[in-house]
Amino acid sequence: MIYVIEEKCIGCSLCVKACPFGAVKLVEKKAVIDLDACTLCGACVTACKKQNAIVIEREAREDVDLSAYKGVWVFAEQRDGILMNVAMELLGVGRILADKLDVTLSAVLLGSDVSDMPEKLIHYGADQVYYVNHPLLEQYQTDVYTKALVSLIERYFPEIVLFGASSLGRSLAPRVAARIQTGLTADCTELEIDVDRRLLVQTRPAFGGNLMATIIIPNHRPQMATVRPNVMIPLEPDLSREGKVIEVKDIALEAEDICTKILEVIQAADINVNLQEAEIIVSGGRGLGKAENFSVVRELAEVIGGAVGASRATVDAGWIPSYHQVGQTGKTVHPKLYIACGISGAIQHLIGMQTSDIIVAINKDPDAPIFDVATFGIVADLFDIVPVLTDTFRKKLGK
Repeated sequence: MIYVIEEKCIGCSLCVKACPFGAVKLVEKKAVIDLDACTLCGACVTACKKQNAIVIEREAREDVDLSAYKGVWVFAEQRDGILMNVAMELLGVGRILADKLDVTLSAVLLGSDVSDMPEKLIHYGADQVYYVNHPLLEQYQTDVYTKALVSLIERYFPEIVLFGASSLGRSLAPRVAARIQTGLTADCTELEIDVDRRLLVQTRPAFGGNLMATIIIPNHRPQMATVRPNVMIPLEPDLSREGKVIEVKDIALEAEDICTKILEVIQAADINVNLQEAEIIVSGGRGLGKAENFSVVRELAEVIGGAVGASRATVDAGWIPSYHQVGQTGKTVHPKLYIACGISGAIQHLIGMQTSDIIVAINKDPDAPIFDVATFGIVADLFDIVPVLTDTFRKKLGK
């Protein structure tokens, strides 16, 4: 619960300005909290720390019987009836974790009329699939997805739950973790098991990617993590593999559970950008000098059938939309060929592309960090090299 100690409140209005939900108002120079609008985020408490006039009291969580939790779960993300690749990637690492713990690997599938997907999930390593089929789950809406997944967790007690660190996973996972009062490690790049203690050892970049943090959740269950797409390697599908499909029909989902309404779905203008699926990516960095020079990168990408990527510096400068960004705060990619044009190779960028099969780096600076991970390096002005590559590929490919 949250309340205001009126004797301490001086009517400074800092809490009003801090509340992102408009739940705090001043009435007769005293803060008043609308409990229906308040989400207990604590922003007002932080703003009022000098006066300590606003207090949040949270119920202490009862000790959890850790032995009651068994199994590894993977949230199988699907959009518009299409299973996302990150689901198969998570099943790959989930299979390793489950085998080390000697437990079942389960996929959790939420949707409407996607009954063709459970079999595919089993082929990619799942022992069983929990399937919730409901019209309200046709399109992703946080409220109803959260309710469905929390209901499953509270019924079946999984030991570990993994999500893809996609826009959907980053929205859903923290809400689920908050509801069931457990920990969540975001944007993991490596997962391991401490078998003796049955702990998920989670590794993620910290401090801007300058070091790697190892995190465990010893006292709460399930242990939850999001994993960046294209970091884990999926297993080869085994079409002969059989598993169990558990269709859960008794979860009460109502329209009243949804606080928002989808009015319209608008696709991004550049519908051809799908960096996480691209086999060839040509990326531009600060060395391009200005937004107009991205045409050099785009032309090469078009000729060789690749997607256009970008460094954070170019996105921050407004040269190219953010959905082109590769790196720690952008997309993690794993193409067969990655061509970096004018990218110095800050650690934040390298985290997002260094697992590419072949990396070609073009940069004037022979000491640029990008050359440390490059398969082939060209020390030269990109404006001398890239047009030549484009013309050569155009002739070779007959374009």
